Amino acid sequence: MKDWYEKSFGEDYLLVYKHRDIEGAAREVKTMISWLDLPPGAQVLDLCCGTGRHSLALVDAGYRVTGVDLSDVLLREARKLDTKERVDWRQADMRELPLEGGFDAVVNLFTSFGYFRKDGEQLKVLREIRRMLKPGGWFIIDFMNSPYVRRHLVPESEREEDGQRIVEKRRIEGDFVIKDITISDMHGTKGTREYHERVKLYTRGRLEEMLQEAGLMTDEVYGGYNEEVEYDEGRSQRMVFVGRRLQEETA
Repeated sequence: MKDWYEKSFGEDYLLVYKHRDIEGAAREVKTMISWLDLPPGAQVLDLCCGTGRHSLALVDAGYRVTGVDLSDVLLREARKLDTKERVDWRQADMRELPLEGGFDAVVNLFTSFGYFRKDGEQLKVLREIRRMLKPGGWFIIDFMNSPYVRRHLVPESEREEDGQRIVEKRRIEGDFVIKDITISDMHGTKGTREYHERVKLYTRGRLEEMLQEAGLMTDEVYGGYNEEVEYDEGRSQRMVFVGRRLQEETA
């Protein structure tokens, strides 16, 4: 039986998350660059790159970029956007990457972490991030701010996109936030499709512990990409961890 992340990132994902745009990615990359001390032409791995919005913005900023994702549908869309073939696109599971490493930075953006039920599986991802980095190389892990999610979760929302009705129901079960998505064709030709998303609600302290266990040291935690980026547990919607691979072998 397939896990939710093997089924949810297909054609309908492009519809549900249509609001994520190229211009927004460019603004976010500009902020990320201000956090990192990267030389021109640095090698950057966009881990769980999706349709490649940030990969392409990083290339525009002058870096050499590899984009990795599990979804062939999203990678196909990324290749369409990459008309000049400037990014090295790879399909892989983030727990076991078919790459040698040597990257100056690895970025994992917009809660592309916490997909697995067991902490040991999440640790595999963090250890792969470490393996991909040069000693002293930078990482960015952009995760939801779990305390904010617990206090401000919207139980249900509904909207229309391209003749499709999208209903999203959200709930918290233990340490996981779960989203049930139902898409109905308003014209009756495509029928109804259902998807589920499940992400572990890590606190800042727990995620910092896991990063350290994997050989990654957090330098800063930001609350987002806008001008008010200082992390605040009660107000920030995101936790953006910025740090480096430890020089010594601890993982």
